[in-house]
Amino acid sequence: MSDRDSEANRFSARAVRYARVGANVGGVAARIAGARLFGMEGRNASNAEALAKALGGLKGPIMKVAQLVATIPDVVPPEYAAELQKLQSQAPPMGAAFVKRRMMAELGPQWRARFGEFDLQPAAAASLGQVHRATTLEGVALACKLQYPDMESAVEADISQLDILFALHRRMDPVIDTSEIAKEIGARVREELDYQREAKHIALYREVLAQTPEIRVPALESALSTKRLLTMHWLEGDGILTHKQDEQQARDRISTAMFKAWWRPFSHHGIIHGDPHLGNYTVFSEDGAPQGINLLDYGCIRIFPPSFVGGVVDLYRGLLEGDEARVVHAYEVWGFKGLTKELVDTLNIWARFIYGPLLEDRTRRIAEDVSPAEYGRRQAFEVHQALKKRGPVTVPREFVFMDRAAIGLGGVFLHLDAELNFHRLFEAEIEGFKIETVAADQASALARAGLVATA
Repeated sequence: MSDRDSEANRFSARAVRYARVGANVGGVAARIAGARLFGMEGRNASNAEALAKALGGLKGPIMKVAQLVATIPDVVPPEYAAELQKLQSQAPPMGAAFVKRRMMAELGPQWRARFGEFDLQPAAAASLGQVHRATTLEGVALACKLQYPDMESAVEADISQLDILFALHRRMDPVIDTSEIAKEIGARVREELDYQREAKHIALYREVLAQTPEIRVPALESALSTKRLLTMHWLEGDGILTHKQDEQQARDRISTAMFKAWWRPFSHHGIIHGDPHLGNYTVFSEDGAPQGINLLDYGCIRIFPPSFVGGVVDLYRGLLEGDEARVVHAYEVWGFKGLTKELVDTLNIWARFIYGPLLEDRTRRIAEDVSPAEYGRRQAFEVHQALKKRGPVTVPREFVFMDRAAIGLGGVFLHLDAELNFHRLFEAEIEGFKIETVAADQASALARAGLVATA
């Protein structure tokens, strides 16, 4: 194989993508701007639906970007978020002949001889690639994640157009400065393209969750992996939503595993799994009963400065103990600027919502009478209304995926109607917490995985 990377952000592919994204999204933007020019309201359901259709026709990374935007409360108006959440990251699958060419490009002309079996029909297709079932020569079941062609060019073109989405919001209601959000989303989507980095994420999670048997992390087949092909052992399991009718004890067991899968790596090593999509988890069973979760996708892993983790714990302690100085300190550590008492009160609306289940020492549901799709929307609206009077505020980039993952995790608990003592689960994870310990443990774990801290 040639050392030249034929797909590395090609200008020609980028130019085609610019044209498609610009035409589709720009047309909707012009329609909204025109409505406002003539004194009509640009924010309405028909415009939101038009934007969703424009993006849905593009497939690929712009859909992932749109879905990310939709899951961060109040970045776009609620009616836009509702439509964007309907988008499914399902690109048309590559056909068998195309898959053969892609596999040859990654593993060479004799690629097929390196597998016992290889199903040319994808088991799943998403925005950046598709997954094929296979086996090793010894018969071990594999999941081969194969990236679509020209994704690097597509991602760069789509990220450059990301501000169109944010500009729509800024024109209508500029109470949140989205500049840092755009930077964060761009950085994380670029990382998702690098399957060699994702392989290191897998190694990292296999280490930090090695003593947590209710969470399974796939083993990696390094010899069958490249920058655009990631080959892992297949983990048998079924979808989380298939367990919605299980008995309470089983649903709570799954939910506890989900809680640990998210909070344990964060509180001990300053990392989170930042993509709360239900398709990234399956449930494994033993003796006919669900016992835990398989954590499947490692493209969207966020590595935080240990000081940020300290801010999360400080905010929790400050809210729990009524220590206003500690609350303010936490926001400062996170990177919020120009804090006033009014702005802190506004941020606390959101903080008390996110931390609410952790603050009460009792068995409870994550929320009452709220659907997973609506989780957090009312509180986001309250914050928005308050910021109209006191904003604008710049959201620190580290906050983006922390917030998004927390909302996604809450959605899972809602789906399963979990009844847990979230306070005691959280206290167990932060027992003896020290920033210095997190820093040391993070540094050693990252070094062993061959990773550096996230920019």
